[in-house]
Amino acid sequence: MNNVKPILVTGATGYVSGRLIPLLLADGYKVKAMGRSIPKMKDRPWGQDQNVELVKGDIQDVASLKNVAKGCGTVYYLVHSMISQKGKYRDADKNGARNMVQAAAEAGVDHIIYLGGLGDITHKNISKHLISRNEVGKILMQGPVPATVLRAAMILGSGSASFEILRYLAERLPVMITPKWVSMPTQPISITNVLGYLKGCLEHPETKGKTFDIGGPDVVAYRDLFRIFAKEANLPAPIMIPVPVLTPRLSSLWIHLVTPVPAAIAQPLTEGLSLPTTCTENSITQIIPQDLISCSEAIRRALDRIRQEQVDTCWADAGEIKYPEWSYYGDSSYSGGTILSCGYRATVKGTPRNLWRSIEKIGGGTGYYGGDILWQVRGLIDLFTGGVGLSRGRRSKKELRVGDALDFWRVLEVEPESKLLLLAEMKVPGEALLEIKTAPVNREACHVSLLARFLPKGLVGLLYWYALYPFHQYVFTQMLKGLVNASNLKFIKKPSRYYPDPTTTCRLSDR
Repeated sequence: MNNVKPILVTGATGYVSGRLIPLLLADGYKVKAMGRSIPKMKDRPWGQDQNVELVKGDIQDVASLKNVAKGCGTVYYLVHSMISQKGKYRDADKNGARNMVQAAAEAGVDHIIYLGGLGDITHKNISKHLISRNEVGKILMQGPVPATVLRAAMILGSGSASFEILRYLAERLPVMITPKWVSMPTQPISITNVLGYLKGCLEHPETKGKTFDIGGPDVVAYRDLFRIFAKEANLPAPIMIPVPVLTPRLSSLWIHLVTPVPAAIAQPLTEGLSLPTTCTENSITQIIPQDLISCSEAIRRALDRIRQEQVDTCWADAGEIKYPEWSYYGDSSYSGGTILSCGYRATVKGTPRNLWRSIEKIGGGTGYYGGDILWQVRGLIDLFTGGVGLSRGRRSKKELRVGDALDFWRVLEVEPESKLLLLAEMKVPGEALLEIKTAPVNREACHVSLLARFLPKGLVGLLYWYALYPFHQYVFTQMLKGLVNASNLKFIKKPSRYYPDPTTTCRLSDR
């Protein structure tokens, strides 16, 4: 396939794109992976593959799209602004689709493949989310470049937002007060089958210019999905009590409290559950035949991957990494405001490698090595004020990648045996970073440090920082002690306050 034009996959670190890229590479295709952060893509398992080119692009910037689409034969348009734009995603999605149509036409692209949502747009309960997905499909189909639109309902796979909602509700709520939509029929599809159809469209030119419904072999009510999940997870079947007054807004708030999926994402998804989402035609099964995976088998596979820590992509990892501007300035002062900091450092008998094994496991089920009750209280406060709380956990217990969600943090940098940089995604009146660093002193000793940096917003931000300052001192000391104990090492010099050199602090690598 060396003579085939490269394939452009947009939204490369998204849930579907992140699984499609290795599938294409395994079949010998050359891939241009487009995202807004090169380091984030580099840190993916496929990021160093010789047949992948990492390119920076933004669907809201037509010039960048024209640049990355040059020389490509097919474009997979697999981006959605729901996570990054929240309530404003509809306009952003339409604008992005128009930009893609223009860029693809000018770059001489042969084919655009798009994955949209399944549902009758004339139904009285049609959601804004499904309307938006349909609008994007229409814009792509009306452009000069032939497009293929696939429409899917719930995708069953480890890490998908829909599956995470299903999983956490079933695991945490043996009794559910449910809205009417639990009786609505749907036709879920396994992520494996979704990828099979996406790749199949590339290899079957007769799909160009057409729209296809894709679904699995089972048409079920949502209540049946909960029961199927419970059976596969060896849980008792949940008791469901339907009520007529649970609106999508109330449902999304409940989902926000019980699952890692925030209300801003849950609400558009739950609004789409109030109408049937079943295939109205199945012609694609004749063009791209594959073994369709049942709901039971898809859930079983997803649970197996979660248990084995083989979740390749997750809904929480999608979206842009928003690097604070002040985080890559090395100046002692910053014109955008006062940067506050609190740092503690210790000297340890051991090497950075000894410490790194514990550093990389921080958060999630491991906790923070010290002051865990305070961390949990902070997580609850965040959750009840509309933040993500600690419920997102970690993608893997053993490793971290740039862009990973880590409780209420986002991983900005990972330098093995040297540095872990986290950006706070909790509700705070400002912007916050937490940095954990190790540095060798000699062959037998090393430094380990914790540094919090904060750019407050107004008086509230200043009051927030100084109110928590005594807790920082306690928590950071305890964290360093716990980290060293977990690494089976001993202190040469116990944790003490230190003041970092502002000319070298928090200089980020090429974004």
